[in-house]
This record gives sequence, structure tokens and C-alpha cells, in this order.
Amino acid sequence: MLASLLATIFFAFSIIFAHRSLQAVGQMRANVGRLGVAAVALALYAHTLGTGFQSASTPWLFLSGVIGMGLGDLAMFMALPKLGSRLSLLMTQCLAAPIAAVCEWGWLGTKLTGGQIAVSAAILAGIAFAFMPDRAHPPRVRLHWSGFALGVLAAAGQGIGAIITRKGGMVALAAGEPQLDGVNAAYHRILGGLILTVLWFALQKRKSPPPAPAPTPVRSRYGWVIANGLAGPVLGVSCYQWALAGTPSGIVLPIVATSPLFAIPLAWWLEGDRPTLRSVLGGVIAVAGVIGLTLLR
Repeated sequence: MLASLLATIFFAFSIIFAHRSLQAVGQMRANVGRLGVAAVALALYAHTLGTGFQSASTPWLFLSGVIGMGLGDLAMFMALPKLGSRLSLLMTQCLAAPIAAVCEWGWLGTKLTGGQIAVSAAILAGIAFAFMPDRAHPPRVRLHWSGFALGVLAAAGQGIGAIITRKGGMVALAAGEPQLDGVNAAYHRILGGLILTVLWFALQKRKSPPPAPAPTPVRSRYGWVIANGLAGPVLGVSCYQWALAGTPSGIVLPIVATSPLFAIPLAWWLEGDRPTLRSVLGGVIAVAGVIGLTLLR
């Protein structure tokens, strides 16, 4: 549970840094840059203090990165112009957890108790209450059916990626290996996401060149990319992998899904973006659910 909460906090900071880096260098540089920074930082650890590629779980973790951090993240970014940020975030965060819980039950036989399911549902309800568009906060884009399909794909990528991570841990355990630490596991996963992301943007660049970034000093522009890479893919994913090593995805994902709510006070503090009453109430419901889920453990 501690690992899930730490992952949530680091992902919340990553949301703020990602917004800044997207504005500074554009979508392609921001996404490839954050994964590249993470791959270098994690490789330094994995090939010195860690075990490198010697774990039996490596292929599974690589596949998890391709599906979760590659396919899932790309679908999320493609959904943004078709759904807007609120609906895209809502679909991804609220559908990933039940998809993961059902698939892990069907594939790995992991069952949650009735209390865990109820509290997880309360967490997701709080998130939905905080981010659901309404008349006061309507979508800022024209909705398109393909956006909803991409939202489901993003959620499925995140949820199934988490289950494959769990499968990798079981394979390593069956091979008699000690539990792979979260940092080394994050390295394997990041590589899968990085390779697919680079291939995708390389294809897109051939079709049309990326727009020029805003005229901001280079150090400032890429400073946000580095901060995003360290906060999310390095620290956040490492804690996320640590959490999945010993906790079912149906419990980890609802907790990690509250990271946008944790980002609300950070955005108020760093960017002056004052939260609405509804987002505060939704956050209170979700955080209360996280506390309840912790007590049920």
C-alpha cells in the first residue's frame, strides 16, 4: 500500500511536469524525451546495482511496457483532441481498474473480497465526480466516437499492462528467483514503452514534421522534460512495479488512479489553477476510499 501511495504522489508531480513539457517542446519531444531520460537513469541502476536482463520476468515486463506505456499512453494522447482532457482522463483512470481486476481474476485467478471491490468502486466514483464534464465544465472539443474507442483502448492498455507485470513476477517466483526490485522492473517496462513510442512518432514524422516548440530557453524547456522523466517513468513506475509485485492490480490501480486528484493542489500551488468545489469533494471521497482500502489490508 505504501508503494501504491508513493507511486500516486510521483505520478501527480509527473502530471504537472508533463503539462509544462508539452507546452515547451511539443508532444513528440516531450514523450520520447521523458522515456529516454528514464531509460538512461534506470539503465545506470539496473546494470550496476541491479540484475540487468537476467530475470525470467524480463520478457513479460518488456511486453507490459509495450502494451501499457506504449500502446496505452499513445491511445490516451490520441484521445485528447477527440474527447478533451476531462473525459480522456476519466475513461482511462476509471476503466483501467475494473478491466485489470476482471482480467487478473480470469487469467491468474486473483480474487478480491467484497469489501475491497466496494471501496475500490468508491474511489473510482470520487474520481468520476471530480472530473465528469458538466454544463459548467463542458468538453472543449467536439466529441467523436473514435475518441471513446481510444479511451477504452488506453484503459485496456493500462490495465492489461499491469496484469502482465503480475504474471512476470509469478514467472520469476516459479523460477526460484528473488523478487525483482521495482527499479529494475521499471527499466524493463520503460524499454518496451520507449521502443514502441519512438517507432510511432518516427512514422508520424514522416507524414508531417512536428510543429516548432515555443521560443523558450533550451535549459528551461528540457528541464521540464527531465523533471517529468524522473518523477513519472523513474520514481513513479518504480513504485508502481513495487506495488504490483505484492498486491493485486484491482487494488493498486484504483489507488494510482487518484494521482490526478493529488495533482489538483499541486496545480493550485505551482500554477495558480484554483480547484473547484466539485473536484475537492470528489477528491475527499476518493481519498477516503484509499484510507478504507488501506484499513482492509
